[in-house]
This record gives sequence, C-alpha cells and structure tokens, in this order.
Amino acid sequence: MEFKFTFADKEYILNEDNLDYFVNDEENPIKDIDEKRIIEILHNNENVEFIKAFFDFPCENCNEGVEEKKKFFDFLGFNFYIYTKNQEYVVSTLDKEYEGLSFKRLMKSGKVDNSYIIMINVCKHCGSYSIEIEEFEV
Repeated sequence: MEFKFTFADKEYILNEDNLDYFVNDEENPIKDIDEKRIIEILHNNENVEFIKAFFDFPCENCNEGVEEKKKFFDFLGFNFYIYTKNQEYVVSTLDKEYEGLSFKRLMKSGKVDNSYIIMINVCKHCGSYSIEIEEFEV
C-alpha cells in the first residue's frame, strides 16, 4: 500500500521503501497500529493536505541544507488523531465513521478512552518521511 500526494507540482509517494522511521508512543503504544495501517488510513481519505513545515534539524536521509549551513530545513507535515479503547484502534479523525462525531461524544458513550496525535513529516527534497504517534490529551 502507498499514499501519493502532490505539493508544489512535485509528487510524493509514502510507502515502506522511503519510511525513515516509525515511532509508536513509548509509554502507552497503540497495540494494533503500524506504518501500513497509517498509510491505509491516508490512502482511504481525500481530505489529506500536507502543509509546509520547518525544523531545526535536517533530513537524515539527504541532509539537504547542511552544506549551506541552513538554520531551518524544509519539510511537509500533516497531523490527524486516532482514538482508542484499551489501547486498540477504534477510529481516526479521517475515517468516514467519524463524521459528525467528537472525541467527547465517543468518550461519554464509552466507545473510546484515549487519544493520540499522528504526525507525518516528509522531506520536501527527497521524499523520505517519518510517522510519530504520541498520546494526546483532548
């Protein structure tokens, strides 16, 4: 599975080959999630829109800007949320099933008990990307 998107007339492809790293929350990881499931969630949604992001560290894959001694490095970023019950995936904010719902409603009904932010950062130059999942209090 892969996810393709275009930014500034350049096509980016997110798949297993160009994944730099995947980090699931270290204290309370989601049990049934991996990079393939994240890509599948992105692939099944039309509302994924990456935006410019800048970091004070370079891409570990291409080191673009290091030679020029840049202070900030160009990336593209996209964030969304996953809600869980007993550390198992229930729904993401990108899922069609989430339309018209909110975390508070799902929590009050007992369907979910925790939330996580999913941060995807793509090197604007080489397309290498990372996925980080962190527990996030709503």
